[in-house]
Amino acid sequence: MIVPLDEGVRELVGDSDTVALEGFTHLIPVAAGHEIIRQGRRDLTLARMTPDIVYDQLIGAGCAAKLVFSWGGNPGVGSLHRFRDAIQHGWPRPLEIEEHSHAGMANRYVAGASGLPFAVLRGYAGTDLVGQTETIKTVECPFTGEHLAAVPALNPDVAIVHAQRADRHGNVQLWGITGIQKEAVLAAERSLVTVEEIVDELDPVPGQVILPARVVSAVSVVPGGSRPSYAHGYYARDNGAYQDWDVVSREREKFAAWLKDDVGADAPLPGKAG
Repeated sequence: MIVPLDEGVRELVGDSDTVALEGFTHLIPVAAGHEIIRQGRRDLTLARMTPDIVYDQLIGAGCAAKLVFSWGGNPGVGSLHRFRDAIQHGWPRPLEIEEHSHAGMANRYVAGASGLPFAVLRGYAGTDLVGQTETIKTVECPFTGEHLAAVPALNPDVAIVHAQRADRHGNVQLWGITGIQKEAVLAAERSLVTVEEIVDELDPVPGQVILPARVVSAVSVVPGGSRPSYAHGYYARDNGAYQDWDVVSREREKFAAWLKDDVGADAPLPGKAG
């Protein structure tokens, strides 16, 4: 089903949903995140292995109640200041966090995609995460007696990813540096894919990942939909935008002005002073 982005978000993303906007340095679904902000979604649980500036924006806009993640930051620049404000000062609302390792998050998606209740991995030993995160447990291998970490499957209500192209039947093709997009889509109840273009035929590309139409709820054509991240073969990463975001996001007033001017959304309600 090929639909406009606003319709796709309206139909697939609801308040209180668990939403995963996945992408690893590349093909990050930024435009979809901005549409979620414009539509005023609230009480979302946001999941992502590496939340960067689009999650900072969603948190600052008051969309998120909880963040499930393994690393968060403005890549190559520094901290996520709207994220920090939510954690430290509860602005624009308090934010619950659930922190995992990269391996833990990846295995959670794989378990969800595989229809399994949990994943088992070697990891977390000697870290503070075991005592801080309730969704990390220890199990004993029934064959060797080895103690291993166990994490529950991650099955988002909706997964959103960006890709280079789709055909007119809704089959999606992405390539270059890919992360956990395929597994997130397969694990989710619903999925929305934004693409650079629709083509008549998906010509093979080295290293490609194909998402068949049967696992994709909707496709939206959004050229430039991953900017300021990049889309391999289409446009480069806008490093300056990440540096600019550090300045914009440090102050609530500048962020509110950016939200109105660049996204077309109202500023969040005032919270307690920082």
